[in-house]
Amino acid sequence: MKKNGKKLGAGTVILIALLAMILLKSSLVITGPNEYKMITQFGSVVKVIDTPGPSFKIPFIQTTRSIPNYRMISDLVPSDVTTKDKKVMTVDSFVIWQISDPIKYWSSLNMSKENAEVRIGNIVYNSVKTVMSRTNQSDIISGRDGELAQAIFDNIGDSTEAYGIEILSVETKKLDLPESNKVSVYERMISERNNIAAGYTADGKYESNLIRNETDRAAKEIVAKASAEAEKIKASGEAGYMQILSEAYNNEDKADFYNYVRSLDALKASLKGDNKTIILNQDSELARILQGN
Repeated sequence: MKKNGKKLGAGTVILIALLAMILLKSSLVITGPNEYKMITQFGSVVKVIDTPGPSFKIPFIQTTRSIPNYRMISDLVPSDVTTKDKKVMTVDSFVIWQISDPIKYWSSLNMSKENAEVRIGNIVYNSVKTVMSRTNQSDIISGRDGELAQAIFDNIGDSTEAYGIEILSVETKKLDLPESNKVSVYERMISERNNIAAGYTADGKYESNLIRNETDRAAKEIVAKASAEAEKIKASGEAGYMQILSEAYNNEDKADFYNYVRSLDALKASLKGDNKTIILNQDSELARILQGN
C-alpha cells in the first residue's frame, strides 16, 4: 500500500485495521428480541431502539444501556391488612408486569428493577389494603374465586403509568389469618355458621308447620264437603227409592203382593240353623198368608 508515493508498512496497515474495527464496534448496536436499547448522549436519552437487530450510534460520544422488554414476575413482601369487620389477615401475592415506556422508566426509576419493585409493592399494597377494608373477612375466606384479585387489579388503575410500568396481573399466593389468632377466628366463624344454620332450620320448621296445618285444614274441608255431598246423594237416592215404591204399589192388589213378598222374606230370614219350626200368632199377616187367607 502506498501513501504519497510511499509504501505503507505492514504494521501501519494492521494498526489502521484495528482502529477501523474499534470504531465499528463502538458504533454498532445489537438489540436482542427481549430488550430495549437506550442510546444516551451526555446523560440524556436520545433514542430508544425496540426492534431486534443491528443499528448504529455515534462512537465514543453516545453510549447504550439495556432494559428488559418482556413480562416479569415479582414476589411481594407478605403483609397484614385489616378487613371491613376489623379482622387482620395476611396477604402474600405476586405481580406480573412489564416496562411500557422506557423513557419514563429511565427518568423516574433510574433503570433499576429494584426501584421498580419497591414502587410496585407500595402501589399493590395500598390497593390490597383499600379493597380488603371494604370486605368482611368471612366473604374474603369463602369467596376465593378471582373476584378479590380482579378488584385489587382494577383499583390500581393507571397509578404505575408515571413510572413507565404496566401491571398485567395481581395474584394472591396465600390469603390467611395471622397465626396468633387463627384458631380463635376459625372457632368464631364456625359458631357464627352454626347459629346461621340453626336459624335456617328454625325457619324451615316454622314454614313446614304452616304448610302442614294449611294442608290438614284443606283436607278436612274437602272431606267435609264430600261427606255432605254424599249425604245429599244418599238422601236423594232414598227419596227416589221411596218414590219408586210408592208408584209401584199405588193400588190394593200391588200393595198386597208387596206385603206377601216382604212376609216371605221375613219368614226366610227367621228359618236359620237346624230348627225349622216357627210359631206364629193366627192373627199375624204371615199366618194368614200361609193359611191362604
